[in-house]
Amino acid sequence: MSSSPSLDALIEALTCLPGIGRKSAQRMALYLIDRNREGARAIADRIVAALDKVGHCEQCRNFSDQALCGICSNDKRNQRLLCVVETPADVLAIESAGSFDGRYFVLMGKLSPLDGVGPEQLGLDRLAEQLREQNIDEVILATNPTLEGEITARYIADLAAQQGIATSRIAHGVPVGGELEFVDGGTLSQAFSGRQKIQPPGESS
Repeated sequence: MSSSPSLDALIEALTCLPGIGRKSAQRMALYLIDRNREGARAIADRIVAALDKVGHCEQCRNFSDQALCGICSNDKRNQRLLCVVETPADVLAIESAGSFDGRYFVLMGKLSPLDGVGPEQLGLDRLAEQLREQNIDEVILATNPTLEGEITARYIADLAAQQGIATSRIAHGVPVGGELEFVDGGTLSQAFSGRQKIQPPGESS
């Protein structure tokens, strides 16, 4: 405990960030208060603005300030190519790699019945509607190569197969158990170019 309850409250608040323990939060708080109050105010203002303005895109569920995000509203993107990812961080990683020009559907998670995460929580009813009503030629499954990610990918592949839509799975270069947001751009580009088609249930290769 310091002599300032306000400083203690700031330190405690910073510990909510991933990977930030109390000592790291303390260093950050002391830096902002002692050496960069202007920067601290800018951070605070931008957090408030983001909380007020950022919602979800009505089509892909990614974070957006508008009803449709910049990717979904960009008519230069390939509207017939849909990449399904788990999180907005995955979209940022793939966009940084610069190897994909289609659009996305962001699940905001993965199927995990033990944690109470089912198809409804992931918006899979909305995805199924898009597969039925939109002219989609291929669904690229870019869920993480974890057990839950693979189960989620298979579920979505079955939804696409019901509409006669081809599906493929990125794999090459992405480590098993890894997460896309931590994979470098070159590896992601390779994973997309080397994606493998998924056979619909009951079909032999």
